[in-house]
Amino acid sequence: MRPDIHPDSRPVVFRDRAANASFLIRSTAPSARTTEWEDGRIYPLIDVEISSASHPFYTGTSRVVDTAGRVERFERRYGRAAAARR
Repeated sequence: MRPDIHPDSRPVVFRDRAANASFLIRSTAPSARTTEWEDGRIYPLIDVEISSASHPFYTGTSRVVDTAGRVERFERRYGRAAAARR
């Protein structure tokens, strides 16, 4: 590999806000926020919406998704326009 073309990889804390879980892994993702980890060191912090701690595939639980509301909203936005063009 050519030197100096890859970003620096460093330990970063990813915090899953949905499951209130944190993971310390290596990443190149930038972050201006920091947090103190269990070992007492300060690491960059990145908040994520979903991870293996909260994803239904990994947890075995399912969530109810409001598909009816989405369909109704779609019909309100585009249903009338499509019917008028016919």
